[in-house]
Amino acid sequence: MNTETRQRAEKLLQYTFANPDLLKESLTHASVADHRLKSNERMEFLGDAVLDLIICEALYLRFPEYLEGDLTKIKSAVVSRRTCAEVSIETGLIDLLIIGKGISSREAMPSSLAAAVYESIVAAIYLDGGFDVVKQYVLRTMTPKIDSIASNTHQQNYKAVLQQHAQKLMGAAPMYELLDEKGPDHSKCFEVCVAIDGRRFSSAWGPNKKMAEQKAALLALEELGIFPNGKEADGAIDQVVSD
Repeated sequence: MNTETRQRAEKLLQYTFANPDLLKESLTHASVADHRLKSNERMEFLGDAVLDLIICEALYLRFPEYLEGDLTKIKSAVVSRRTCAEVSIETGLIDLLIIGKGISSREAMPSSLAAAVYESIVAAIYLDGGFDVVKQYVLRTMTPKIDSIASNTHQQNYKAVLQQHAQKLMGAAPMYELLDEKGPDHSKCFEVCVAIDGRRFSSAWGPNKKMAEQKAALLALEELGIFPNGKEADGAIDQVVSD
């Protein structure tokens, strides 16, 4: 790696390496390395774990009202190959990857390579500068993705939205009450309502308890004026339940 390439990389990363060999290794694809041990594959392995920890900590601290399942859903999307590849491309990181002649062009490069170089860079910064330094890099590049993914996920998870608003506005957690069930064992329907701090909201029916609770949460959100009546579709609830 020549001085110009190194300076370009460090300017993009907003970090100066004490050990430039780590930077070179993180950007070296197996197609051009003398041996796979000299490529960025091992760093990709480490970076994946470091990225997981940073994102898990960020979500845990940022969303204290979200349950484990909600946090897991957001985390899985944030650290996914697709998201890592997007960040790599959007920040220009992919342009720094050192590739062999067998890869025809960067435009035709598979997203897996773009994702891998992001993870390997995370590992390199971690090894060179430590956890606090790499956390700054990850949060700087990933926070917009966290914002977008968390927003999209919880626009349709009405129970999570209601939990958040109920605790902030009413100082109490929603309680779901099973009011009735009808039909044979293989095809039951369930009626559920939400109660918050003694206030009961309209009930809803669903083909299972989970969907009935989502629909009941939506009705409560509408009655609280958080969602305008009729704005959200039942199809979105179906998607939430099937996830």
